[in-house]
Amino acid sequence: MWKENLKKVIDEKKMYDEEVNLGASKEEIARLIEEVNKKLNVEIPKEYLDIISKINGIEFNGFILYGVDEYLLEHQTNQSIYGLIDSNQIWYENEEQKKYLFLGESNISWYVYEYKNKCFIELDNPSGRESNKFNSFYEMFNKILIDAVM
Repeated sequence: MWKENLKKVIDEKKMYDEEVNLGASKEEIARLIEEVNKKLNVEIPKEYLDIISKINGIEFNGFILYGVDEYLLEHQTNQSIYGLIDSNQIWYENEEQKKYLFLGESNISWYVYEYKNKCFIELDNPSGRESNKFNSFYEMFNKILIDAVM
């Protein structure tokens, strides 16, 4: 399902002569995993890594999926990337938020992985209250894409 919605985003961007980012390479993902381990001391969910291997971050209609931080990339991107590490370092300034790995955001939401319950959650921004829970990152990514193309 998310693949069809991603195609809608790609097609809409093409209408404006814009391209989405290609997926991150295995080497770039390996560097991201190593740096996240070193700087944030957390693990990255495999489903998220699968998505960024297909599209390395995206910004569309106010919705952002974080990607591999630019200093870890081998090649130039089509669209600037909000880096996973850089973004989480900002959110981690609030001690309470360290229980999450922030994977993306919008004007009104944060999209996170909660380590304790091993689940994906949409949080209200700025209150941080849970507004939606997902069974997988694919389900959460699909919701982001649906909301972005509406």
